Amino acid sequence: MPATAPTWDPAQYLRHAGHRARPFTDLLARIPDLPADSPRIADLGCGPGNVTVLLADRWPAARITGYDNSPRMLERARQYAGPTPGGGHLDFAHADARTWTPDEPCDLLVSNATLQWVPGHADLFPGWIDRLAPGGTLALQVPGNFDAPSHRLMRELAGSRRWRDRLDGVLRHDDAVLTPEGYLARLTAAGCTADVWETTYVHLLTGDDAVLDWVRGTGLRPVLDALDGDPAARDAFVHEYRAVLRAAYPAQAHGTPFPFRRVFAVARKPAGATGEAGR
Repeated sequence: MPATAPTWDPAQYLRHAGHRARPFTDLLARIPDLPADSPRIADLGCGPGNVTVLLADRWPAARITGYDNSPRMLERARQYAGPTPGGGHLDFAHADARTWTPDEPCDLLVSNATLQWVPGHADLFPGWIDRLAPGGTLALQVPGNFDAPSHRLMRELAGSRRWRDRLDGVLRHDDAVLTPEGYLARLTAAGCTADVWETTYVHLLTGDDAVLDWVRGTGLRPVLDALDGDPAARDAFVHEYRAVLRAAYPAQAHGTPFPFRRVFAVARKPAGATGEAGR
């Protein structure tokens, strides 16, 4: 959720909902027990809410708030709001990750595929951890595929002679996410024990131009926004990008294999820690 956030299309994003949810369920499986029986949970960058509801399955009595800065995503997410079957409650609210801080101590702060949009997000970790309850957890997942053809080819095309004047600075790369070692260093420096790992999923996507269809919901959004006022230029960029994606990700008999690396971190605040949340 950067200063100029992309314009999100929930329907496009959810076209690959099953594949996109897999990293969240893997992250969820590594989160330890929380310190409260009715924990307070924040999902920062909740998107359309389809994975936020999984938190209530793991912690039925939790009070859960999903935060996002996209009105369209929040509108879609609010279909899940209300009491949960286990006696908890789920709601959604607008927030900007650059400035957001919990309004009360959290037992779990989770962020799934959001922080790559927040420049300097690791600088926010100490403040978030300070607002965790003793024994609470910060858990995150970010894409680690910025060197993959899907992203590299997009940047190369945006930087070509035809497009550079219109798309200069629209796409980010080196500063988008840290290495696993970088997250480990930042989280342990903030006083947490940290479990950090990476996984490469090989999604088998179906349909025509399946990788293009995927990135239309995420990584291509800044380009589509930048060219939104010129539909002919937008379509021309997509046409060029489609051609290089087809060469990089050839369709096979059962679909298009799409390798996707992701980085995960689960950081637990010591049970005896103080900070603001422990006072």
